[in-house]
Amino acid sequence: MSGHSKWATTKHKKAVIDSRRAKLFAKLVKKIEVAARLGGPDVEGNPALFDAIQKAKKSSVPNDNIERALKRGSGTEEGAADYQTIMYEGYGPNGVAVLIECLTDNRNRAAGDVRLVMTRNEGNMADPGSVSYMFSRKGVVLVSKIGSFTEDDVLSAVLDAGAEEVNDLGDSFEVISEPNDLVQVRTALQNAKIDYDSADTSFVPSVSVELDAEAAKKIFNLIESLEDLDDVQTVWANFDVSDEVMAQVG
Repeated sequence: MSGHSKWATTKHKKAVIDSRRAKLFAKLVKKIEVAARLGGPDVEGNPALFDAIQKAKKSSVPNDNIERALKRGSGTEEGAADYQTIMYEGYGPNGVAVLIECLTDNRNRAAGDVRLVMTRNEGNMADPGSVSYMFSRKGVVLVSKIGSFTEDDVLSAVLDAGAEEVNDLGDSFEVISEPNDLVQVRTALQNAKIDYDSADTSFVPSVSVELDAEAAKKIFNLIESLEDLDDVQTVWANFDVSDEVMAQVG
């Protein structure tokens, strides 16, 4: 898990300042719109919406974009699409298991685009359930190492709130919990005056495939190509890479 998490958080930071910024913004705004539609526009009464807005703000999404997404989701502004969440499963290079979450208004387009990218990057699609059994749904809160707090401070703040573990990802801490404890965990961090970057439900692998530099480049290319698709919201994979390999592939 640590390899994928480190790479993903580093990549996310880069995305905010490079050409992928527009795509990142679009995905974050789409998540706000769907959360508002499913749980209502009241931020305090809709934890999924609260977390979606928090993540968007941390990624510098303009407030106007956030407000318009809220209005579309709540039905007070026209233009809302009927998005559906679809999960696809597959294997990437070197047998790395891949879970792909799509948020789409066109199921056929999403399936075709995902299949094409998988095939072009030495991957293949898999039957439902043949990959997902290797992952557990968890709550994941990311805390940037900005401030004077330590890993012990984070652990002390979240232990009684249901956190299972705290991992050091280099530039940030990753707090893992059961999905039902996610709100309690991020609330505990807020109460302890520890700022966090994002709070999401995620898929954590039970086993990971250790990759060398060449294999890591291939899986990174696959995931980035998948995430470039407008319909793809999130990609999870069960690879791990050492700090040395991470340094080699950048």
